[in-house]
Formats: sequence, structure tokens, C-alpha cells
Amino acid sequence: MGYQKPKGTLDILPSESGVWLYVEDTIRRQAELAGFKLIRFPTFEATELFNRGVGGTTDIVQKEMYTFIDKDGSSLTLRPEGTACVARSVLENGLYAGAMPLKLYYLSNFFRRERPQAGRSREFWQFGVELFGSAGAEADASVILLANNVFRAFGLQNIKLKINSIGCPNCRPAYREALKKHFERNQDELCQTCKDRLDTNPLRILDCKSPVCKNIAKGAPRTIDFLCDDCKAHFDKLKTLLDDCGVSYEIDTNIVRGLDYYTKTVFEFINESIGAQSTVCGGGRYDGLIEELGGQPLPGVGFGMGITRLIQSLKDENLVPEIDSSATVYIAPLGEAAARKAFVLAENLREKGVAAETDLCARSLKAQMKYADKTGAKFVLVLGDNEINEGKAVLQNMRTGEKIQIDLSLERIMNTVCL
Repeated sequence: MGYQKPKGTLDILPSESGVWLYVEDTIRRQAELAGFKLIRFPTFEATELFNRGVGGTTDIVQKEMYTFIDKDGSSLTLRPEGTACVARSVLENGLYAGAMPLKLYYLSNFFRRERPQAGRSREFWQFGVELFGSAGAEADASVILLANNVFRAFGLQNIKLKINSIGCPNCRPAYREALKKHFERNQDELCQTCKDRLDTNPLRILDCKSPVCKNIAKGAPRTIDFLCDDCKAHFDKLKTLLDDCGVSYEIDTNIVRGLDYYTKTVFEFINESIGAQSTVCGGGRYDGLIEELGGQPLPGVGFGMGITRLIQSLKDENLVPEIDSSATVYIAPLGEAAARKAFVLAENLREKGVAAETDLCARSLKAQMKYADKTGAKFVLVLGDNEINEGKAVLQNMRTGEKIQIDLSLERIMNTVCL
């Protein structure tokens, strides 16, 4: 066998690409209804952007980034997530000086060297949104509602929202200390990664996937019991807004998210029916990120939604629509003169917005009919010397088998196949 795709990557084949386009188009409509505008950013960035923006103690930075040294000696990294990329672009391009709040969204692929499994790959696609310039719970509710509206637009029923607050730099130190004391009592049982986290970032232990660490975390202090007055008011306002909009949610104090830049609100939308990797969307508030990257304080909140897991959720609930990308009409020529006529006629139909194909392999009529049938063409127009001379041809409806004779005018063909 020849070359194979790298481990943990996907081929999105023509049989699947129609579903991806449907999903992406639906997402774009919902994002733009909420006032978000598309942003694109480079596939690779300076490694230091992620060291500072994502956090040096995270698994992403420590274990999962694809980093390489460029010919000029600089260190570059394939983007492992989108928020730091957007924040860098906001700073570099002065978007912070424009109208606020700044609402941005992206549909991009990202790269992490993780252990491939169902719902998790080394190259993956995300829909992400970032909202800058509003410190209020209204902004948090807005991005949560956008994600919820995406799921509603697809008709998904099995998605559940979980929310939490992890506090701010004012109240987190007390919680961090209480958390550290809890885990120190069970230090010998923690995995090596979590033992290392005890001094650097004990909050991350709550996010560990080890069954032993998860069990120890069950009895850990709760973030919401240590919130300062400001964080508590923020969280209460968020809950009120979600209640007012009729959005159901569950408070899950084990949600901390895996990135260092989060503050206050964190949330996840999960679908347990798709397996162990059940988080379809996750996000939260990151008020200190822009400042960490060298800018003036600018509050932000956003999320990332996994496209592969979203599509799997649609499949599980039988919500994937029939995607028909086959040609409307296939023109089957007989002979060289007919082939030239068919080639031009097919192009004329495309110019008018009708999907059309014709033979490119000098095949027999029988072979062309087989091809048209396999590709799902709705109509076949057989074109030979007699048809050209008479200006008429037989058009066959491939769904019903009905054959009708029509004039070889562009308008007549269009009127017939577009009924």
C-alpha cells in the first residue's frame, strides 16, 4: 500500500463533505444572527503566544503542541486552539480601538498531539466565538445562548449545559490553598501529572481524567463556596439571564476547563450518548488574557465547539439531512461533434446555475448511462449527430424512467430539468 494519512488525522470524503458544509452553513447563520463576524488567522504562530496565552502548566503546552524551529531560528507552533490566536490578532490589528463589544467567530482546524480515540484526533475542527469588551454576565449569557441556538437549529435534544464559576484573582488564592490542602492529604494516590500540579496549578487536578484522581476530586472544596462578592453576583446574574431565556442548566463545580486563562464563568455542553469524549462545546470568561499578552485590560468570553463531535451527535439522533450534490443533468454525447456540442452546452447550463456534467473519457453510451446512474444525475440528455441536425433530443428522467423529446435550446432544457 502507498502513503497513508498521519495518525490521528481525518480524510473528509465527498460522501461526508455535504454534511460538513450543511453544518458549517448553519453555524455561520446563527453566528451572524447574533452579530458575530468571521475572522481567520494563521495556521502557525509564535510558540511564546501559547506559552503565555494558554499557560505553561497546561497539558496542551507541556505535552501536545506541534512545535518546530524555523530556518531563522524562531520557534513556531501549529495552532492548538483559537482564543490566543484571536487575542493576538485583536492586539496586532488594533481591533480593541473599534466599536465594543467586539464579536468574532471562526471555523478552523487545530492541532494537538493527543492519543487518538473516538471523538478526539490530532487534527480537529472547531467553531469558536470570542466576545471582547464586556465584563458583564450578559456577555457570558450571550455566547452560551449562541451555542444553545446552534444546537436548537439542528434539532438536537440530548445536549446538556453545565456551568460553574472558578472565581477571579481576588478570591481564587483562598480556594487554591483549600484545594491544595485537600489533595495533599491524598498526594500518594495522585497520578504523577497531578502531583506536579499540586504546586503549580492545583485547580487543574479537577480536570484530570484519571479515575483515581477523579474519585479524590469528588470530595474537594467547591469553587462557588469561595467566590468573592463580585464573582458571586456575576454568577447569580448569569443564572438569572439563562432562567429568563428558558435555558436549562446544571451547576457542576468540577468544571474548570483545561486552560489557564479562564476566570469566573466556565461552561460545557455535553452529550453523553457519543461516548467518553462527551464535551461538544466548552468555554468561559478570560478577562486577563489580553493584558497577559501585552495589551491594556480588555474583558473577554468565548467558546470552542467540536465539529466532529457535533456531527456525531447529529448522526446519533438521526438529524443528518439527505444531502444531494449530484448533477441535475448529464449530457451523453455520441461522436466527436456531439462531444463538442455537449461540452459547450454543459458549460452554458452551469453559467445559468444548473448543475451539469458531460463525458470526459470518450466512453460508450452504455458506459455513460452507468456513470450517470452511479453519480445520481437527475436527468440524462442523449446527444448525437441526428439530434444536433434536428435540434431535438430525448431527455430521460432518471428517477421515474420517463423519456420526453425536447428542443435543444438552453431555455427549454432549463425549464424542463428545473421543474
